[in-house]
Amino acid sequence: MPGLFDVRKQLVFYGAYHNNPTNVRIHMTFVPLIVWSWEVIQTTFPHPSFLPQIEHKFNNFLIFELSYAAIYALVNWLYYFSLEPTAAILYLPQYTLMLLTATALGKQSPNAATIGFMLQGASWVAQFLGHGLAERRAPALFNNLLGALVLAPFFVHLEWLFMAGYKPQLHKDITNGIGVEITKIRKAEGDKRRADAIQGKED
Repeated sequence: MPGLFDVRKQLVFYGAYHNNPTNVRIHMTFVPLIVWSWEVIQTTFPHPSFLPQIEHKFNNFLIFELSYAAIYALVNWLYYFSLEPTAAILYLPQYTLMLLTATALGKQSPNAATIGFMLQGASWVAQFLGHGLAERRAPALFNNLLGALVLAPFFVHLEWLFMAGYKPQLHKDITNGIGVEITKIRKAEGDKRRADAIQGKED
C-alpha cells in the first residue's frame, strides 16, 4: 500500500473522513473502547500452542499474559513506532495499561467475552452514527481497512497530542493536507453524481 509508513499520508487520508468535530469526539471516545474490548475478547481465546505460558499478576486489575492480545498490541505498537516514534513512546503507558486491564478482566470474569462483544457493538454503532449524522460521509473502513482497524487508535492518540501542542508544524501540514483531500473527495463525489444523472437521462 502506497505510503504505508508515511504518517502524513496516512493521517491526511484518515482525517479527510474524520473532520467533523462531533464525529472526531465520538471516535476519541469509542476507538479506545474498541481496542480495549477486542483485547478482552482475545484474552478469552484458548492459549495458542505456539506461545510459551508466560504470565505475571501485578494485582487483580493488572495482569500480563503472553497471548493473542499481547501479540496484537505489540505488532500494532511497533507499526505506530515506525510511523511516529515519539508519539508511539508517549502512547506506550496508556497502551500497556489497556492491555493489562483487558487481560485481567478476560482472565477473571466469566462474562468477559459478553462484555467485550457488547462494548464492540455499542462502539461501532456510535461511530457509524457519527459518520452518518455528523460527518455525512461513509467511514474510512470502506476505503482503507488498515486505517480503520489498525491506525485509528494511534490517530486518536495523535489528536490528543496535537491538542496539547505536539509538533505544531506536523499538525499544520496534516490539517492543510486534509483540506486538499476533502476538496478532491467532494469533487469526485460531485462528478459521480453528475455522471449518474446523465446516465439516468439516457436510460
